[in-house]
This record gives sequence, C-alpha cells and structure tokens, in this order.
Amino acid sequence: MPEDTKIGNTARTLRPATQLVHAGTLRSGFGETSESLFLTQGFVYPNAEAAEARFKGEEPGFIYSRYANPTTDMFEKRMCALEGAEDARATASGMAAIAAAIICQVKAGDHVLAARAMFGSCRYIIETLLPRYGVDFTLIDGSKIENWQNAVRPNTKVLFLESPTNPTLEVIDISAVAAVANSVGAKLIVDNVFATPLFQKPLELGAHIVVYSTTKHIDGQGRCLGGMILSDKAWVDENLHEYFRHTGPGLSPFNSWVMLKGLETLSVRIKQQTENAAKIADFLSTHSAVSKVIYPGRADHPQADIISRQMKGGSTLLAFEVKGGKKAAFKFENALEIVLISNNLGDSKSLVTHPTTTTHKNLTDEARAELGISDGLLRLSVGLEDADDLIEDLDIALKAAL
Repeated sequence: MPEDTKIGNTARTLRPATQLVHAGTLRSGFGETSESLFLTQGFVYPNAEAAEARFKGEEPGFIYSRYANPTTDMFEKRMCALEGAEDARATASGMAAIAAAIICQVKAGDHVLAARAMFGSCRYIIETLLPRYGVDFTLIDGSKIENWQNAVRPNTKVLFLESPTNPTLEVIDISAVAAVANSVGAKLIVDNVFATPLFQKPLELGAHIVVYSTTKHIDGQGRCLGGMILSDKAWVDENLHEYFRHTGPGLSPFNSWVMLKGLETLSVRIKQQTENAAKIADFLSTHSAVSKVIYPGRADHPQADIISRQMKGGSTLLAFEVKGGKKAAFKFENALEIVLISNNLGDSKSLVTHPTTTTHKNLTDEARAELGISDGLLRLSVGLEDADDLIEDLDIALKAAL
C-alpha cells in the first residue's frame, strides 16, 4: 500500500496545519479520501517465502497488529512529521508510553533522575516500580538546573521531566537539562502533553525522546485513550522496538483512526482554547476570591524567561488557588454549570480538577506541599466554549465559594 505520492513526495517543507491533515497518509487502490481503518489482527502472505522474508526483515510489510498496523502507521508518521522525529510508536495510553519509554532502556544497577513535579502515575513508575527491579532513582526540584547537575551520576541512564508540569504548570529549561543528560550519555525523556507539539518541540531543544498522552489534546474530544513515543530511528530500533513487539502496549487501529481525525483539527482547537485560557487567566488574576494564578502565557509566570525561549504559545491549561482551601474549592466546583468536574484535560469541553483529592491524592502531604499543590488549588482545562460564558460561569462559582 503506497504512501500518498502527492504529499509524501513533495520537496516543500509543509507547515504544521497542513501536516496535521495530510502527513503519513496511505491510500488503497480505492483512493479513499479519509484514512482507511484496518481492523485486522494479522496479515496474509502470498507464499511461504514472502512470510519468511517479512519475519527476517528482508521484505517490508505488516505482520501482526500488536506492533504494526497500517492505520496506526499513518498516525505514527503524521506525529513524526509534526514533531520532527524519525520514528515513533503509538501506545494504548499515555502511561503506557511513559512506562515503555523508561523501562525499555534501563536495567538493574541503572539510575533514573526525574523532576518531582509530575503526574502521580509517573511517580509510581519511578518511585515504586523501578526499584523492584534494581533501578535506583532520584527526584529533584527540576526548575533549578544545578539540581540536575548535582544529582546526575555516571550510571544515570534516563532523565525524565514534564514541562509544563501537572498541575502547577512549572516550566523546565529543556535545553539545559538535555546538556546534563549528554554529559553522562543518558537520554532525556520529555512529557510534552501540556504544551502540545504546536507550542513546544522538545527534540529541537535537545531532548532525545518525547512522549504524549494522545488521550488529551490530540483526540481532544473525550473519546479514546492513546499515547505516543517519538525519537530517532536508532534509539527506537535499539531499545523500544523489541520491548514494544513482545510486551504488547500498542494502540488499537480504531483508536489510531480516531486520533488521526483529531489531528486534523488540532491547530484550530488549540489556537481557540489558548486564546480562551489567556482571557480567563487575566480575569482570575483580578478576582477577590483567587489568591494565585499560574499560566504560561502571563508575564508573571515564575519561568517566563524560559517560556519565551522554548514555547511558541501559552497553554490550554491554567492553575489557580481559591481562598478558603478544600471547602471553598469544593463549593466552587459544585456551583459550576458550564465547566465540568473531570480529571481529564485537553478536551473541547472545559474541565476542572481538584488535584489534592484526585490526580495527586496518593502523594503525601509533604510531597504535595513541595510541589505547591494546596487544598485550594484547582487545574482548569479550557475548552472551546465562548470565553465570556466561561468567565461568567467561573465568576458565579467563585462568588459561591466566598
């Protein structure tokens, strides 16, 4: 099944919005407009010799959908074009992507260094799962480059960070951390979910591997789970390929097709959601019921200088702290009519989360305090609704929380 020759062979460098619609497209002999959905477990061969050649890697083609499928291949290639990566593997969820990206390249005696500001399930992998197999770890305040420099070891194999982080939207200097990784021959993995590939390209900043929960902005409409790992072909071939093939974390063809449809509208959705988020952040910053607002698009963000260097836009997410702690936060959430209470993000619908009692509830009080996750902190994922309607909804709920 040949790649679409019109797009695949163009000598021009296509811009992101065009890549999101066309990159990686495969068309059958029927010449379909929409990407084909190949719901198949396996594939047949014209003869025994062809089957042998394909298994030996001497002949191109698909073998089994657990690790390669035409629909998923289109999704992977489109993400590579957008991200500027040589190769990629789509996974069943964002956490499957993070777990595979780390575990496929470490062994007993290795060391993993990570920024402590991360999603709770990521901390489980690093703090609980890896030590069971003899892999040591260190968690640091990733906002200070000297902490990375002081904590890296000769046996450090992986550095891991989110930027912006979940849920406090802390931003880390990716280029500086990549230099630390290079100093010991380690690989830097960046979770780029909050920035999206439209606003930040970690590979261009020196990162070695980028991971996404495509469940978030890439699907963008609350339908399917998915994840993506992107890197250079040598790293994928040497580390990820066999792990992926034999452990089976691959994305289903149907979910891959849904993600392809989501990519087509990613640029227009992110643009509008970011404009909405910036307007809401400005509103919240002056509200008497709010003690703090954190938004990467504002000049008062603690890492505004880094943001200006490595991000092309703000985010669809913001965090803010209501006065009155958990009680006020709950009253606020319960008074909302348009914004929905959910632990998801990146959706076309606006969603609010209370991290202390949901996404980060398994952390100790001390760990949450270190990360700046107070009882009054709320994470808002801004959707596609009219910004003025959202502001009115937030204002009514904040007054109810007073």
